[in-house]
Amino acid sequence: MTAASEQLKKFFGFKGFKGNQEPAIQSLLDGHDTFVIMPTGGGKSLCYQLPALMMEGTAIVVSPLIALMKNQVDSIRSFSSEVGIAHVLNSSLTKKNVQQVQADLRSGITKLLYVAPESLTKDENIELLQQIKISFYAIDEAHCISEWGHDFRPEYRNLRSIINRIVRRPVIALTATATPKVQSDIQKNLGMESANVFVSSFNRDNLFYEVRPKKDIENEIIKFIRNHAGKSGIIYCLSRKKVEEIAETLQVNGINAVSYHAGLDSATRVKHQDAFLMEDVEVVVATIAFGMGIDKPDVRFVIHHDIPKSLESYYQETGRAGRDGGEGICLAFYSHKDIEKLEKFMNNKPVSEQEIGKQLIQETVGFVETSCCRRVFLLHYFGEKFSTEDCNEMCDNCKNPRSLFDASKDLRLVLEAVKDTNQRLKIQHITSILRGELNSIIKSNRAHTLPIYGKGTHGSELHWTSVMRQAIVQGYLVKDIETYGVLKMNEKSEAFLQKPVPFMIREDHNFDLDFSDSSEGAGGTAVLDDVLFKQLKDLRKKEAQKIGVPPYVVFQEISLSEMATHYPTSMEELKQISGVGEGKAKKYGTPFVNLISKHVEENDIEKDSSLSVKSVVNKSKNKVYIIQSMDRKLSLEDIASSKGMTMTDLITEIEHIVHSGTKVNLNYHIEDILDEEEVEEIYDYFMEADSDDIAAAIEEFNGDYEEEILRLIRIKFLSDVAN
Repeated sequence: MTAASEQLKKFFGFKGFKGNQEPAIQSLLDGHDTFVIMPTGGGKSLCYQLPALMMEGTAIVVSPLIALMKNQVDSIRSFSSEVGIAHVLNSSLTKKNVQQVQADLRSGITKLLYVAPESLTKDENIELLQQIKISFYAIDEAHCISEWGHDFRPEYRNLRSIINRIVRRPVIALTATATPKVQSDIQKNLGMESANVFVSSFNRDNLFYEVRPKKDIENEIIKFIRNHAGKSGIIYCLSRKKVEEIAETLQVNGINAVSYHAGLDSATRVKHQDAFLMEDVEVVVATIAFGMGIDKPDVRFVIHHDIPKSLESYYQETGRAGRDGGEGICLAFYSHKDIEKLEKFMNNKPVSEQEIGKQLIQETVGFVETSCCRRVFLLHYFGEKFSTEDCNEMCDNCKNPRSLFDASKDLRLVLEAVKDTNQRLKIQHITSILRGELNSIIKSNRAHTLPIYGKGTHGSELHWTSVMRQAIVQGYLVKDIETYGVLKMNEKSEAFLQKPVPFMIREDHNFDLDFSDSSEGAGGTAVLDDVLFKQLKDLRKKEAQKIGVPPYVVFQEISLSEMATHYPTSMEELKQISGVGEGKAKKYGTPFVNLISKHVEENDIEKDSSLSVKSVVNKSKNKVYIIQSMDRKLSLEDIASSKGMTMTDLITEIEHIVHSGTKVNLNYHIEDILDEEEVEEIYDYFMEADSDDIAAAIEEFNGDYEEEILRLIRIKFLSDVAN
C-alpha cells in the first residue's frame, strides 16, 4: 500500500482511489505542476485535499464561488477534530473571523485556505501569505481562466503573476470541463506547459440525455417531477425572473421547491442550499450560480428550462446528476427563441467576445438538433472518441433512432465547396453556397462564380447543417476553433474525394416542426370524449333550468369541451378548467365532477395528469388591481391607461375575471353611457338567448349597439346571474 493510500484510509476512510486520482496526487506530492481534467463526480477535490493534509504547510485553493468554498470547508472539517484545519478568506468574513484565520495560518493549524481570486489581489492578503509556508496552489474550476471556457472570469487571468509575487510553489489546476482549446489556454496562462496532465474520460454512462421541444413546459416539468416523486433535482433557468416563476408554480402544485439566484441575499441563498443538501426540499430552481462544487451525490435529475450558452455549461450542469453512479436524467427543453435571447445578451460585448460566444452557442445548437447519439456528439466536443453502440440507449436519439440514409453524394458536394473556397468559411457560409444564396460573405469570396455554387438546392438549410455536423463527428471535416468555426479538410476528407465510401447519417431534429401534432396543454394525447361531452351538455341544460338561466351561464361550451378532454374528477382539478375558477366550481361544480368521475370509472379511462397542474396566473396582479379599481368606481379608460392596455384588452380581462366566478360592479360605468331602457333591452336578450355569442347579438340588434357595449352588458349579466 502506498503512502497516499494509507493516508486516504486514515483521513477519509476510503479503501481505494478512483480513476486518475492516485497518479495525480502522487504527481503533486513529488512537486510537479499537475493538470487534472475529471468529470463532475470523479473526485477532483480529493486530488488537492489529500496532498494538502499530507504535506507540510498550507495549500492555497482558489475557488470562484463562496457557496463552493463553504461546502468544501464544511466537508474537510467533518473529517478532523481541528476546526481551523480549513478556512475561507473572503469578503464575507467579519473582522473577528479574519483575525482567527490569520492566527490559525501563522500557527500552522490550517492545511487548506480557500480564497476567491479577487481576495488574492489584495495587498494585505499577499503580505499575509508571504509570511506562511505554502505547500502548493490549487486552481479549482480552472476553465474560468479561458475566454473559450464557459465561466470566463477575467480575474483568473492574473493568478500567475500573483502566485509569483507570493512564492512560486507547485500548481494543480482542476476542471470538469475543458475542450482541447481550453486545456491549452489554462496551461499557457498559468505557465505550466510542462505539467503532468491527467485526463479522465468525459463519459458518464449513468446519465440519460434527452431534449424536448419547449411546448407546454410547466406542465411537462411538473409531470416529470411527479413521475420521479421523492427524488432530488435541479432546474436551471437563464433569468432570475424565470427562476422565481417556476419555483412558485412548483410550490402551488405541491412540490417542495426553493429558488436560488444571485438576486437573493446571501443568508437566503445559504438557507436554500442547505435545505436542498439536507433533503428538506426536493427541487432547487436556479440560475447557473447554483451547484458548482455542491457535494450532493444523489441528485436524480437536472432539467434545463432554457438551453445554456455553451456545451461546457451544459456538461457541467448535467454532471451534477447521479454523482453516486445511480440514476441521473438530464432533460433539456429547446426553442430557437432561446438562442436568439442568448445572442442578444452578447450585443454590447467586444466583437471578439461576440464571435467566441456565437461559436459556443452554435455548438450547443448542434448538440440539441443532432439526431446522432448525443453521447458521441458531446464527447467528440471534448476531444474524446466514443462508439454509438456503447451508449446502451442512454440518450433519446439512441432509444428512438431515426432511420439512416446514405448521404455520400451530399458529403462530396460539401467537401468540394470547402476545398474550392480555400477552407476559409464556416458551416452557414458553405450552406449558402450550396443553396445558391447571395450575401456579403459569398460576394466577398466570389463564391457565386464557382462551379459548386447552387449545386445543393435540393437540400434545406437544416439538411446541409446536419450533413456537416455529422461529417465533423465522423472525422471528415475539422472545425477550427481558433478561427471561430472555419471548416478545414484533413486526410480522411481528401481520401473520400479520391474514393467515396458510404456516409450514413440521420436527418437532424427540426424543433419548429417536431412533435407539432402535440396538443398544447394536453401532452399530445388529449382528445375530446364525444360521449362525455354530450352528457355534460345535457347536465348543464338540466342545472340551468333549475335556476332559470340560459345553459351558457352555468358553464360555457369551451369549458365543457375541456372537461370532456381532461376528465377533472375533483374540485381542485375542476378549478383548472378555463372559465371555471373557484367561484363557479363552488356554485355549480359538484354534479359535473360526480358525472365525470362516474364516466371515468365505468369506462376505465386513464386521465391526463397535466390537468392537475396549477398555473400561477401572471396577470393575477392585474386582476386584483382591476377589481379594486372598479370597486372604487375609477373610469375604465383610466384603469386601461394605467396598465398600458387598450379598452378592448381591459374588457377581455374583466371577462376572464367574471368567467372564473368573481362578481364585478360595472353599473357606474354602464349608467354613464346607456339609459335604463337600453340596458334592460340588452340584458333581456342575454337572458333569453341560447348563446352569449357577441356576433349573434350584433346581428339581433341590427348594429344598433357597438360590440364594446354588448360585451359590457354581457359582463354585467353574467356577474349578476352566474356568480
